[in-house]
Amino acid sequence: MSEEKHEKTYPVRTLHDFLSELDREWSKFRTGSLVSMIASGVLLVFFVLRFLLLALKRLDVMDTMFLVFVAIFLIYSIYALIGQYRFFNKWERRMGLLLHLEEELMSEKLGE
Repeated sequence: MSEEKHEKTYPVRTLHDFLSELDREWSKFRTGSLVSMIASGVLLVFFVLRFLLLALKRLDVMDTMFLVFVAIFLIYSIYALIGQYRFFNKWERRMGLLLHLEEELMSEKLGE
């Protein structure tokens, strides 16, 4: 019978591969959180204006509850997206420094 070698599988092959992939994807996530934050803000303004316009026509209780419920979720969504955007900005600098350090170490190692 043939013997098969079972190699361990790791989440990333090397630290360099991990950092390179993370660097490529980082701006996508940061931009996505910014776009989502803007879209949620626009929706919130739309719902607030809608609520004010309909309030002049005397909303019934269900409409008022629905608009308040949607506004609360949009406010929380914006709050969470602001936190996410701050996280990406904070860690982008740190990841850049780590990438730079890794490049220096690689060039030193290859130079020897």
